Amino acid sequence: MSPTIHDVARAAGVSIKTVSNVLNDSPKVGSATRSRVRRIIDELGYRPNLSARGLRSGKTGVIGLTVPSLRENYFAELADAVIREAAKRGLRVLIEQTNGERKLELEALSGGQIRFIDGMLFSPAELGQDDVGLLPAGGPLVLLGERIFDGPTDHVTMHNTSSARAAVEHLLHTGRSRIALVGALDSSGDAASSASLRERGYHQALAGAGISSDPALVVRGGSWGRETGAAAIADLCRRGAAFDAVFAMNDTLALGALRRLAEEGLSVPRDVAVIGFDNIDEGRYSLPSLTSVDPGREEIAETAVRLLVERIGEKEEPLAPRTVKAGFRIVHRESTGFGGSEVRDDGH
Repeated sequence: MSPTIHDVARAAGVSIKTVSNVLNDSPKVGSATRSRVRRIIDELGYRPNLSARGLRSGKTGVIGLTVPSLRENYFAELADAVIREAAKRGLRVLIEQTNGERKLELEALSGGQIRFIDGMLFSPAELGQDDVGLLPAGGPLVLLGERIFDGPTDHVTMHNTSSARAAVEHLLHTGRSRIALVGALDSSGDAASSASLRERGYHQALAGAGISSDPALVVRGGSWGRETGAAAIADLCRRGAAFDAVFAMNDTLALGALRRLAEEGLSVPRDVAVIGFDNIDEGRYSLPSLTSVDPGREEIAETAVRLLVERIGEKEEPLAPRTVKAGFRIVHRESTGFGGSEVRDDGH
């Protein structure tokens, strides 16, 4: 028989109301009690009856997560983190992907799954700053990413520029000076995109070291997949560009670059050091293992779910929109010469 809320309350030595308050993230519960109740919930494997709770509260017990594509490792791992954080609060997650299409992003905001959920975590790829007026003011919506700032909703994002700068500075500290950039947008690219913000960090790091940016080392165009990373290295080698390091805008680009470097007979990190971005699980098992920027994915998931739960439970005057940037760190691995062990540099 599945454990009930009565079982949780009995095992934790608290009232049923206290367990309910913990599940609803109420501030009325002290931190020690909250931790004890959550531990008991995990140990017993308790899951709330969402249908019954919905009838009592008018809530479904379901939140939404809308992302561009689950084929991208970062979003797949973000979804996993969000599901785990939501489960701690007795919530389930309905996931929708927009394939980076503006039409589908607009539908996600105005229809579709939003009718069946209590609130949404939304990561747009096409909607931008000019669309800020389309976001529902004060509603149970938390914006993810860097496409829209200063909107009417809570916003959780990452330090794209400063973390990219730290990645390039890491390569500079290992003695590299001819650093190729893989994954940059073409000249007509969106200035608010992850690619543009990370490229800004790349140029800042070089300038800070007194090194002029070489346009020949900035490879533009293509999707952020392995094939683009491999093609970028092939292009650099075909043109005879001299480079001793690669900063790839994400880890899948970096993994493609690693493959092509091996095919070109270049040793990593002896000939070329490589750093990626996102710290996806696959990078731990590549050969060599991949040094990467950890942009705070777990913190992003935890913070976003917490803010959304607070919005869903709002009864008094709504809080002003909140913006949170997760901390980042560089995870040192073999591709930049750090052996088999992981070393983490805290970011900002």
